[in-house]
Amino acid sequence: MSLSPQFLDELRARTSLSALVGRGVKLQKAGREFKACCPFHSEKTPSFTVSDEKGFYHCFGCGAHGDAISWLTDQRGLSFMDAVRELADAAGMEIPAPDPRAQARAERAAGLYEVTEAAARWFVEQLDGIEGAAARDYLKQRGISEVTRRKFGFGLAPDSRGKLKAALKTLGEARLVEAGLLIAPEQADKAPYDRFRGRLMFPIRDARGRCLGFSGRILGDGEPKYLNSPDTPLFDKGRTLFNLDKALPAARAAGRVIVVEGQMDVVALDEAGFPETVAPLGTAMTEAQLGMLWRMSEAPVFCFDGDSAGQKAAVRAALRALPGIGPARSLAFVTLPPGEDPDDLVRSRGRQALEALLAAPEALVDRLWRHEAEAGPLATPEQRAGLRRRLMEHASAIQDPDVREQYRAEFLKRYDTLTPARRPWTERKPGVRGPYVPPRPTSAEARAVGRTGLDPQLVRAILQGLIRFPELIGEHHEQLQQLEIADAKAAQLRGLLLESAMTHGELDREALDTILAAGGAAALLEALSLKRGLAFSFTRANAEPARACRDLALAIETLAARPGLDAALAAATARVKDGGDEAAFEEQTRLLLARHEADRKLATLFEGEAD
Repeated sequence: MSLSPQFLDELRARTSLSALVGRGVKLQKAGREFKACCPFHSEKTPSFTVSDEKGFYHCFGCGAHGDAISWLTDQRGLSFMDAVRELADAAGMEIPAPDPRAQARAERAAGLYEVTEAAARWFVEQLDGIEGAAARDYLKQRGISEVTRRKFGFGLAPDSRGKLKAALKTLGEARLVEAGLLIAPEQADKAPYDRFRGRLMFPIRDARGRCLGFSGRILGDGEPKYLNSPDTPLFDKGRTLFNLDKALPAARAAGRVIVVEGQMDVVALDEAGFPETVAPLGTAMTEAQLGMLWRMSEAPVFCFDGDSAGQKAAVRAALRALPGIGPARSLAFVTLPPGEDPDDLVRSRGRQALEALLAAPEALVDRLWRHEAEAGPLATPEQRAGLRRRLMEHASAIQDPDVREQYRAEFLKRYDTLTPARRPWTERKPGVRGPYVPPRPTSAEARAVGRTGLDPQLVRAILQGLIRFPELIGEHHEQLQQLEIADAKAAQLRGLLLESAMTHGELDREALDTILAAGGAAALLEALSLKRGLAFSFTRANAEPARACRDLALAIETLAARPGLDAALAAATARVKDGGDEAAFEEQTRLLLARHEADRKLATLFEGEAD
């Protein structure tokens, strides 16, 4: 029976979860929630919480999580519909009449469980029979014990086009086709035939242990290596995981879930003592599969092969997860030695080798940083700019605003370490709040320039322009940092603008005003009297925006280059005074012309005194 999401949401809203759970668990009030020792695993210190406001329970020890319906299905073993009926009766709600078409689909799917379970039993019988000798030898060579073979329900699909069809003929060809066990040719005059032939068979089961479909590994040469059931009313390979039914309780007990690439890796790790292992079914990790993993653990550990393909798959999973991560949802990664898969590792080095890797997994932020930082050379400004852009794009993909801000800040912190010649503007003096103004250059000439600094009125005009056009802050953060600003309050505002852009990404005027107000910048703005000073296109409210942005960018670039130019000119002048040769005089002349050109550029932008 199919129920609408609206009905189920109303049912949950009318149910007091604490009262429901409290019938069998002793709850203690803890603020706006309740806590207790977890009923899903043994513990002495309460880590199980129940929130009526949020409508779910959660255990921080084993990861058990759910709502009122799942409490009745998981804790009391009721079916979904039985749980809904009990809650609806208690809430005084009528279960809506079923949609005939949805009801028909549900009944058809329910009938297919009989077909898939019958096929699973038949495959097991073939593996145990005479035709299964070669497959049994293969399993022995892989080190798979009889106990493990039975546990996972291994079977054999004989290399025949009609044996399964004949064995299960009483179920009807139509149902066998619908369950994905037979292939129906497009030509109407040709009969359906067995889909799986000459393959070692794995049943794929849902969280309740029901057989949804199959995955078959080729025995001997041939392609594809693995063949899955097609999409059916029961089976969707992007919405389930291999070994989900057995890994769920094991993950709760272990406090983690391990994700590997293939079914044989799952079997090998289970054999080695890691029953909390699952695998996708030959596809890239999907959002639905990530959701399943996060219900099992806050940070599933991805343990993909150490080759290039395995590491690329790990990165794809990391990128796919970004929109869904949150304060209690992330991923972790274990990087295996090159050329090894989990099966190789545990067989060659034992359980302890993998356990050592699992004890210190790589966090999601570290894996993304390593992937991008190692993607290519970072010797030029363009290459480093490309790295920064990619990192910011990753951070922007995160939907949770708090986590997104943390990733941006962390990426930028690491990015700054790649350019040691440039002191990060985010650096702070110990015990001092607010932006830290970097030390002046050490040469005597540069110190002389630093003592004078830029004209205060020109500084105010630049700051006013940046507030009007905040999108330029991020684009010119290096040049803005290099500006020699002598006034402490102006330097502090410059630092606040830089911090806003680097922490929050691309800004608009409204966003910047909000950030400045929250950061207590009103006093700074008043003290600097930004409304008074020199007039440029970028300080006038009625200026054409495109021209104002161009002028502001040119002013910033010109002023940022000025300290170095003045220091070089001072040094060249000193050499000429000390009796320098013709080359020294030519260098002084060239620098004087360059400074004159810089002054000319600024003069062309100046429009007089502001009102």
